[in-house]
Amino acid sequence: MILSHIVWDINPEIFSLGPLSVRYYGLLWAMSFLFGYMIFERFVKKESLPKDYLDTLTIYMAIGTIVGARIGHCLFYQPDYYLSNPLEILMIWKGGLASHGAAIGIIIALYFFSRKTKRPLIYILDRIVIVVALAGVLIRLGNLMNSEIYGIQTDLPWGFIFKRNNEIVPKHPTQIYEALAYLAGYLTLHYMYIKTNAKPKPGLLFGLFLIFIFATRFLIEFIKEPQVGFEENMVLNMGQWLSIPFIIAGVIFIYLALSKPKAQQAK
Repeated sequence: MILSHIVWDINPEIFSLGPLSVRYYGLLWAMSFLFGYMIFERFVKKESLPKDYLDTLTIYMAIGTIVGARIGHCLFYQPDYYLSNPLEILMIWKGGLASHGAAIGIIIALYFFSRKTKRPLIYILDRIVIVVALAGVLIRLGNLMNSEIYGIQTDLPWGFIFKRNNEIVPKHPTQIYEALAYLAGYLTLHYMYIKTNAKPKPGLLFGLFLIFIFATRFLIEFIKEPQVGFEENMVLNMGQWLSIPFIIAGVIFIYLALSKPKAQQAK
């Protein structure tokens, strides 16, 4: 029998105890921090960083990610609603997180972390993007378990019918496409970090990360369904417009990293 489509009807809730429920999305978010902590712990040992470095970094990352992702969603995708109902910005449990907002929040948080630890911001960014790429894989799998942010109709044999959203035709499983691209990015960045003995050209890994993540996001958005109503008549949707500055920044960081003299890079 030839596969024609996949019927997707997974309950996003693993179990519940009274008002408390455990969902795949929340579990995968938690796993992204756990795995990120474990991987970065190896970086700390490899580079003989202070013992409390990772614990403090984790706090800054958690705050930057959650606050940035939430505010980004509220301001980028539903500004009229949330500016009229500002208290609902705090209601994270009602959903709505934006990866572009998370990226901005992380950079801001790491700026303050770099000042606290007296290390250059680019030094931290070159390392943290490795675990962030892996987190992107897990978060997109969480989106799949939630049956959300999928693509337009497709005739490809791996198209998913998302029954929980009352879909009756196969749609592109764009969550899986992004997860696979982010996994390739993670493996590439981690390999380059190890291969260069933890001394990559400053800004190179960060630049490559920006290209991997946001160029992928830009391209896949062409086959995604609009997330909000105002995107329907846009040539490029909000996710694509927000990705363009990050892609340009990635090209600039790669250019600067490769053009610096070796003597300067060794400092």
